Amino acid sequence: MRILLVEDTLDVGEAISRRFETIGHTVDWQTDGRAAADILDFTEYDLVILDVMLPGLDGFSILRQIRQNKNPVPVLILTARSEIDDRVGALDLGADDYLVKPFDFRELEARARVLLRRRAGGEATNIITVGDIVLDRSQRSVRVGKREVQLKRREMTLLEIFATRPGRVFSKEQLLDQLFGFDEAAGPNAIELYVGRLRKKIEGGGARIITVRGVGYQLVTDAED
Repeated sequence: MRILLVEDTLDVGEAISRRFETIGHTVDWQTDGRAAADILDFTEYDLVILDVMLPGLDGFSILRQIRQNKNPVPVLILTARSEIDDRVGALDLGADDYLVKPFDFRELEARARVLLRRRAGGEATNIITVGDIVLDRSQRSVRVGKREVQLKRREMTLLEIFATRPGRVFSKEQLLDQLFGFDEAAGPNAIELYVGRLRKKIEGGGARIITVRGVGYQLVTDAED
C-alpha cells in the first residue's frame, strides 16, 4: 500500500519510513507541509501519517484541506500535544486516529493496519482469505493450502492489493503507483515481472491472477471460472 508520511523530525521520519518499507509498503516521505499538501492534489494514497508541527503548513491545515477537497484517505495524526482540545480538534477536522509522541512503533503499525483495512473495504481482522490463499497482514505471512509461501516485500504488497479487492481490475499504472515511490524508477515491465513471480508462487491456491487484455490484472477464484 502507498503511504504519505509528513514528518519534519529527521530521525523519527527515517525510522517510520524504514519500518513501513520493511513490511512491504511504499512510503513517500515529506518534511515540508506545503509540499505535502501540493502532492496530495495529484497523488492517491492509502494512508496519510501526518505530524502537526510542520514548516510551510501545519498538519491541521493540511488535514482541513484534505477533507475540504473531499479526499477520503485515512489520516493518522502524530502530535506532541497531549491536550484534549488538540486531540478533539484533530478528530473534528476529519482525522481517523491520532498518536501522541513519543509512541511505540508497534502501536503505530497496529493503528495503521486498522486504517488500511478500512480503506480496503472494512475487514475486521488482519486475515484475508481468497480461495485457499490465506494472507496474514500482521505477521506478513502467506499460506497456499497447507504450505507456507515466502514472498518478497513487493510480492506481498501486490498480493495484498489484489486480495483485498478480489475481482477488481487494476491497471499497470495503478499498480505502479502502489508499489513504487517517487524516487524509484520503474515502468510497466516491472509490474509484469512481479505479477509473473506472484502467479507462480500462488499456483494451486484456488485463486489466480488473470490478464484482462488492454486493461490490467485481476485476482479471481477458481469458482468464478
